[in-house]
Amino acid sequence: MTVAEHMDNSVQHVDIAIVGGAMAGATLALALARLASTQSPLSIALVEAHLPDNRHPGFDARSIAIAHGSIFELSRLGLWPKLAHLGTAITDIHVSDRGHFGMTELNAAQLHVDALGQVVELERVGQVLFRELHQTHVKLYCPAKLAQLIPDIDSHTLVLASGERICAKLVVAADGLQSQVRSSFNLPITQVAFGQTAIIANVQTDKPHQHWAYERFTETGPLALLPMAASQGQPRLSLVWALDDRRAQALLNAPKAEFLTALQHAFGYRAGQFIDVSERHAYPLNLSYMPRPIHHRCVFIGNAAQTLHPIAGQGFNLGLRDVVSLLDVLKTAREQGEDLGSAAVTHAYLHAREHDRNSTIRNIEFLVRGFSNPYWPLALGRNLGLRLLSWFPPLKTPVAQHAMGWK
Repeated sequence: MTVAEHMDNSVQHVDIAIVGGAMAGATLALALARLASTQSPLSIALVEAHLPDNRHPGFDARSIAIAHGSIFELSRLGLWPKLAHLGTAITDIHVSDRGHFGMTELNAAQLHVDALGQVVELERVGQVLFRELHQTHVKLYCPAKLAQLIPDIDSHTLVLASGERICAKLVVAADGLQSQVRSSFNLPITQVAFGQTAIIANVQTDKPHQHWAYERFTETGPLALLPMAASQGQPRLSLVWALDDRRAQALLNAPKAEFLTALQHAFGYRAGQFIDVSERHAYPLNLSYMPRPIHHRCVFIGNAAQTLHPIAGQGFNLGLRDVVSLLDVLKTAREQGEDLGSAAVTHAYLHAREHDRNSTIRNIEFLVRGFSNPYWPLALGRNLGLRLLSWFPPLKTPVAQHAMGWK
């Protein structure tokens, strides 16, 4: 159902209104639609400002790694079978510290799994998710912008730029870092600036990646390469390169040959020679999070609740755990006949997410500061840590479980 089918100014009453239809919001909407089909009727609206094409800020040219644990959850929600054909497996991860002796590897075979994760291109994922949404009873408003949010005791009313109104018992904010829902409620957000910018691009290499992913810590920040599906027979890797802001701007505008030379120097030849690079994009790297990702009849998920540094590739994986926790809370509330927007429901979600969110945020900040710092005692400590993982394989298990998204 599209926005064209809702052109009158009457109020649409729903149980749950989701604002933001990128990865977290679209996934939640599809999972709720599936939940509604197995229990009593549940009305859901999804408001998304952009069409799911390459201009969508959440379904752009980036690739993300979906961890093994997240694939399990997506499968349980019935969604991974729709996305599996888009995935490129990560079977091995090589972690190293540039200019130092520390390095280690994580291998799927040693951990008795088929893959540590899967790499997907966001633009293609967005097209699949929205195709699935059109086959559900979710009331889809797209493209539609939220103009105003009117709070009340028993509900919230979303006023769209078109003049349409949606009255919801529970509002789920999945509208990203610049959340309009959060701004409407004037809620606080904590931000930590690392003075880094990420250059995002796809690079072509002269040899197959063999499903290896790489995380290389440099003096300016982490450099990650993820295996991608070949394009016209040419091997590709997805690049996320953290640099200080000035260096990032220079390399963003540098000629291809100069950029590839700098990348080769920073990474080395373990993945082969870099022979071409796609259009480059830049993203400031900050850590942002809401101290309490709930409000009256409202919960926040995904990047609206927390936006992470990509050092450990946990952004979507943490957001998906938001989705799963919220689904569990809502399922229990429905079974007990509770009001889905009640304080009991929102606080149950807050309690369910507290430990995972806090520990992940702390660990991310520790990794960024610890692995971007040239101070020699820190460099020695982290390199000894990496070496210990190589020398004593049992130590890898908790690290691997974290990398695979298992909590």
